[in-house]
Amino acid sequence: MTAPNQPQDGLSDFAELMAREQEFSTPDRIPPEVRRRRRRRGLVATAIVVVLLLAAAGGYVGWALTAPVSPPAVSTQMPQVPAAAPASITTPPADASALSVAGADVYLGETANGVWSSSGTGEPLPIASITKLITALVILDASPLASADDPGPTITFSKADHDLYDRYYVLGATIAPMPTGTSMSLRDALAAMLIPSASNYADALSSRIFGSQNAFLGATRNWLAAHGLTGTTITEPTGISPRNTSTPTDLLAIGKLAAANPVIAQIVATPSITLPGAGLLHNTNGLLGTTGITGLKTGTLGEGTYSLLYTASLAVGTAEPLAVTGVVLGGASRESVNAGVLAVLDSIRAGFHQVPVASAGQKVGTITTPWGDSAQLLIDEDATIFTWSDTPVVVTMDIKTPPTYRDGTEVGTVTWTAGPNTVTAAVTISGTIDQPTEWWRLTHPSELGAMTETEG
Repeated sequence: MTAPNQPQDGLSDFAELMAREQEFSTPDRIPPEVRRRRRRRGLVATAIVVVLLLAAAGGYVGWALTAPVSPPAVSTQMPQVPAAAPASITTPPADASALSVAGADVYLGETANGVWSSSGTGEPLPIASITKLITALVILDASPLASADDPGPTITFSKADHDLYDRYYVLGATIAPMPTGTSMSLRDALAAMLIPSASNYADALSSRIFGSQNAFLGATRNWLAAHGLTGTTITEPTGISPRNTSTPTDLLAIGKLAAANPVIAQIVATPSITLPGAGLLHNTNGLLGTTGITGLKTGTLGEGTYSLLYTASLAVGTAEPLAVTGVVLGGASRESVNAGVLAVLDSIRAGFHQVPVASAGQKVGTITTPWGDSAQLLIDEDATIFTWSDTPVVVTMDIKTPPTYRDGTEVGTVTWTAGPNTVTAAVTISGTIDQPTEWWRLTHPSELGAMTETEG
């Protein structure tokens, strides 16, 4: 039987093989053909490794040279606008004053009861010849004219009317000639009453239109009540009585009513006029035409009681001039009242101004890249914004990513807003940002986008 001997034969074969390998493990004893066979196998393995390394390197190079890189980082700094000083509206040196401004609500805001600023207690004060403005409004309410140029009915003055000249002359009031038998239109008679402030014309006209002074005063009380002018008291038509009083708030309302009446508005804006019988008459309002002043009426009761109810069309740089109505009561002199009014208007005008918000070349940001390039973001031009007083200026910036970062490229805008106005300036790049070099790509794999399956 041979089966039991088979394992022993296998062991002997293995032992023989190991003996031969041991024999060939000594270089000097390795046959040449074995050495050549081993060398060929080593060269093949090395070639395979080199091929694999080159393939991997080629894939990396291709990926590194084409992989996306992060876009440049943009940091911005909002341009700061220094706060402007608040406007300071001058207060006339007088017992009381008040001011109303219309036409610039978007800048100034709405004002309570139409009063924008005021001084004094607000109590009724003597208004002197400003009374004649109320007399004219009451007369035209009873006997209206169709237009500013409508002469209206003809009035012929009697001896009784002529006697008023002497009466008011003795009282020291302003008067204008009124010869017996002289005829003139109602409009011209109103002009003689308002332009030189002739008290005899105010008395004569009010009596003629209403039939008596009592009837005129009754109509005046009704007219005041109808317009809610509860702070005004009229005891006679000229203003020679100190009992004719009104509040600054009422006078602003009266001034607006007078300015809205085309007949009165045209008359009070006339510097001088020549009338039949009355001759050449000059307006007592010496400020007409100065700083846009268009009216309305002066008032004087003697030293320390100079007053002015005025209107002005004030150009300040807005789309339309401001409509200003103001009153000064109880000034020390005509000169001080006039100077105070001009100072008020100048202070309003000065409150509207161009505020510098940017200068050309002003830096508002920086662009940087991982590969070391950088550029600046600059405002392209000088910029100012028109506003009132210390109105806050709100700044916004809009920067967009451009396709290329080249010097002079516009990349966005800066916008300033103050009240109703907005101004915008372009933002451009100063400097040029080039694409990263091939060497940088090859040596900064962590800065590149992830490799895709096709790239790997």
